[in-house]
Amino acid sequence: MDFQNNAPTTSSEVVMDHPNLDNRILRKAEAALRLRTSRLIIVVERCTNDHNYSAILRTAEALGVQHVYIIAPQDRNSTLRINGDIQIGVNAVGDEENSKVNLSENVKLHRSNGTAVKRYTEAEVKDRANHHLFAQRALEWIEVTEFDTTRECIDSLREDDYKIWSTDLSQVAVTLDEDGLRDEGCEGNIIPERLAIVFGTEAVGCSTQILDASDKRVYLPLRGFADSLNLSVATALVVQHLFILDPTLVGAMPKDELITLRRKWYVKLATQRILLKSDKMKRKRLGGQIKALEELEHRKKYPESHSHPLSKEQLEKLAKLPSVVKELKELEDEVYKKALSAVEDLVINPPEPIGDMRRADEHRITYTGKNTKKKGGEAWANMPATRYVKVEADTASFFRDRVKTTK
Repeated sequence: MDFQNNAPTTSSEVVMDHPNLDNRILRKAEAALRLRTSRLIIVVERCTNDHNYSAILRTAEALGVQHVYIIAPQDRNSTLRINGDIQIGVNAVGDEENSKVNLSENVKLHRSNGTAVKRYTEAEVKDRANHHLFAQRALEWIEVTEFDTTRECIDSLREDDYKIWSTDLSQVAVTLDEDGLRDEGCEGNIIPERLAIVFGTEAVGCSTQILDASDKRVYLPLRGFADSLNLSVATALVVQHLFILDPTLVGAMPKDELITLRRKWYVKLATQRILLKSDKMKRKRLGGQIKALEELEHRKKYPESHSHPLSKEQLEKLAKLPSVVKELKELEDEVYKKALSAVEDLVINPPEPIGDMRRADEHRITYTGKNTKKKGGEAWANMPATRYVKVEADTASFFRDRVKTTK
C-alpha cells in the first residue's frame, strides 16, 4: 500500500487543547492519529530489562511510531508474580486499601533470566508494577508484533520491502546525519520510503545475524567518555533524530490503515465512557477473578516453582476459569456493539483535530495517587499539574446520547 501524509496542514490559527473544547477527546485522538507513522518501524532485539521494555513502548507511542517489532520477547508477567487478587499499579500506589497490604510478602520478583530476586522492598515491587502498567497503557495505542527469532523478523521486514538499519557502536557504522547517510551519487531523501531501525540487547547490542542483514549500520555520535547509552534512551534519541532528518515521516500512513486505526481508537474511547458504573464494577471483578485464576493455572502448569501443590478448593476454583472468561467476553462484546454504533459515522467524517497535543494548564493533572501528591508538599503547591479543574463538557453523555439515537 502507498503511504499518504495525513499530518494536519499548518494554518494561521491553531486550535489548542482545552478542557471544555467541544468533541475534545475525539479531536485529540484525531490529532494523534494524523501524526502516526507506519513508514518507520522500531525493532527491539532481545530486550532483557523491564524498565527499558516499557520505556521503549512509551517512547514509540509518544513519538507517533505505530509499529514496534520485538524479537525474542521476555514474558513481562514472569518478572512480577502476584498472589491472590491484589492489584498493583499506578492507581494503587498510595491508595489506603493497598497501603494496608504488605506487598513484599504477596508478590515474587524475578529477573529477566527467570531467577528469583531474594530481597526487595515494597517500593521496588511498585516500581516494577508501574513499568508493566506503563507498557500496557502504551500497547492500547500502538501495535506490537513479536517474533521468536531474528530470522523471522528479517524475513517479515524484507517481505514488506522495509530497509533495515541497525544501531551499532563499531567503526563500520556510519553517523546518523546527512554526511554519514548520503551514499555517493545518491540524490533525494536520505531516509528510505520504508525503514526499520533496530536496537539490540542491553549488554552486547545487535546480533551478528541482524547486523549482517542490515542495509546500513548507524551510529549516533556521542561526545563523552561513555561510548554507549541506555537502551531506552538510545531509542528515544535515534528515533527523534530520524524525524528531524526527514519530517515527512510524521503522519505517513496508508489511507486504509488510517481508517482501520481510527475505528479502533474511536470505539475504545467510546467504550471507556458508555460503561455504567455497575458494568465497570462487574468488569473489574471479572478481570480480577481471571487474573487470580490464571495465577493458579500457572502454579498448576509449573508445580516445581511453588512449594505447595494446589488444594482441592483451588482446583475447583480453577475449573471456573472458562466460564468467567466467557462472561467477561459477553460483556465486552455487548459494549463494543454499542460503542461502534456511536462512532461509525464519525469514522467516515471525523472532527477537526486539535493543532497541539499539549494539555491546557487547567487540565494538566498529574497521573499520581493522592498520597504521592501529598508527599510533594509545598514543592508541588499551586503547580498546574496538581490543581483540579472541573470540566464542563461531559464526554460520557456525548457517547451515551449517540448510542440512544442509533438504536
